[in-house]
Amino acid sequence: MTAFGRPGWRRGVALALLQGGLLLSLAGQLLLDRASRPRGWIRTEPVDPHLPIRGRYVDLALVVPAPTGLSEAGHSGAPVVLRAEGGQVRAELAGASSPRARSLQAFPQPSWGQGPGPAAARLWRLEPRVAFFIPPDVPDPSRRPPGEQLWVEVTLPAEGPPRPIRLGVKREGGPITPLALR
Repeated sequence: MTAFGRPGWRRGVALALLQGGLLLSLAGQLLLDRASRPRGWIRTEPVDPHLPIRGRYVDLALVVPAPTGLSEAGHSGAPVVLRAEGGQVRAELAGASSPRARSLQAFPQPSWGQGPGPAAARLWRLEPRVAFFIPPDVPDPSRRPPGEQLWVEVTLPAEGPPRPIRLGVKREGGPITPLALR
């Protein structure tokens, strides 16, 4: 029997089944998280990713209102934990008992506020950014006209950054309208 005979074929099938099982377990975990973990809408600012090899996607910087008691001075890179309340995502300062794997870093973003001054410091950008993949035949949803804000509905996993589900648009203080991208 040659090296390319039957034993090699069996190993190849076993490896393919192992890889398929790993892929299915990951997909199952993501679906379970989406069904059982909290979710909510969070404001975003699109960022040009400059990575054409990854496919068509929008790189999103997530923006949250600053947690109570958090001032811009002395808290750049503050660890925060995300919570879903009333269909939207809010940030709370991570306490000493918060696991490090559950916290994200938040940085003040005065340029995304409502202008200069104290109102502008209320919005903080979360790190890391998240990628939202879009079909090739859909126009770029991150290019919005004036008066519209881009939002993303996310699942809040037990660990790690939020996982994007769908994009939406908020116009002039109105409700968030999901975009039909698929």
